[in-house]
Amino acid sequence: MKITSVECYLGQFITMKINTDEGIYGWGEAGLAYGNSFEAAFGQCQDFAKLIIGMDPFDTEKIWEHLHRHTFWGMGGGVVITSAMAAIDTACWDIKGKALGVPVYKLLGGKTNPKLRAYASQLQFGWSDLIQKDNKGEALGLLFDPKDYYEVTKNALRDGYDAIKVDPVFAPTDPDTPLEKIWGSQGTQIRGCYRQHDLQRSVERIAACREAGGPDMDIIVEIHSLLDANTAAELGKALEPLHIMYFEEPTSPENPSNFRHIKQKCDLPLATGERSYTRWGFRQFFEDRTLSVIQPDLCNTGGITETKKICDMAQVYDMGVQIHVCGGPIATAAALQVEAAIPNFTIHEEHNANLKNIFIQAGKYYYKPENGYYTVPDLPGIGQEMTDKFLATCRKVVIGG
Repeated sequence: MKITSVECYLGQFITMKINTDEGIYGWGEAGLAYGNSFEAAFGQCQDFAKLIIGMDPFDTEKIWEHLHRHTFWGMGGGVVITSAMAAIDTACWDIKGKALGVPVYKLLGGKTNPKLRAYASQLQFGWSDLIQKDNKGEALGLLFDPKDYYEVTKNALRDGYDAIKVDPVFAPTDPDTPLEKIWGSQGTQIRGCYRQHDLQRSVERIAACREAGGPDMDIIVEIHSLLDANTAAELGKALEPLHIMYFEEPTSPENPSNFRHIKQKCDLPLATGERSYTRWGFRQFFEDRTLSVIQPDLCNTGGITETKKICDMAQVYDMGVQIHVCGGPIATAAALQVEAAIPNFTIHEEHNANLKNIFIQAGKYYYKPENGYYTVPDLPGIGQEMTDKFLATCRKVVIGG
């Protein structure tokens, strides 16, 4: 089997379709479609697509090493590079599964986890009936008052979840702050020390979630690296009585020793990973054993091949895995395949953006948790494809063929 052409699509999500001489095709996704690097991965996908024409998609290790070692910038890594590698790698695994007539998790060792527990993610933007409509279609809101955090937690519980994730820092204390400052992270970054009213409001928001969910509901506190190490440690210490499942991205992961500082100052389990790429990006976190949970983004850290290796390394250090999922239908489907196979799976992220029509209509199948749990698709490959309706809205570039 040989790769004959690659179709790259730029839309709400950056997706890739790899075609072969046997008529079997596979889908992949690059994770940089959200944020402010929207077209970077799209261009890199095109550059790397030229390098795999004529290769056998079954040779996923060979293709990964080829892109890593023979492209000059590949060994330097970086998210633009590894997101394009991820799209290619995931599409090749999809092809392998389809050619053999089995889901990808079978090729990764089989299903270790019959069901996957999920949590409702990013409740500071709303959930379910709190997702707002505007004149452009759908928009996520932003919650300021602790009583709203109480209500949104109740919404998630009604949908069957017994675990949630909330960022109590993302929304400033002033509800009149312009949205462009919030989305640009200009109005929310706190450096040096926490002003008492900001600290109190952050804790009150999580306390409202705990009150709504009761003692058995798990709460993941997300910070999006908006705090420095000292401030994050101060907040973590204040949150200890609320029994936090783990403290995610309390500060930026570029300097892993800052996580050791936070761990010494507060007793919350720490997590990070969505902005760490490849095994090399996680190495010091493993060696320092500063994390309890790793969160690699499969569509940004090199695809299924690399994510499985990162998860296996984490198991050596008794670290759990929650794959970061904040992309399109391909990202969700690929994450489910890996999570089904790994023994150190912790929980699956169900982002509230998955409730929007653009996500629901973009994939051929709409997978969602039932009573807080995912059942992993048994279709051959990753079990997902993009719809013609969605692709018609995308910019398309074809390499080869």
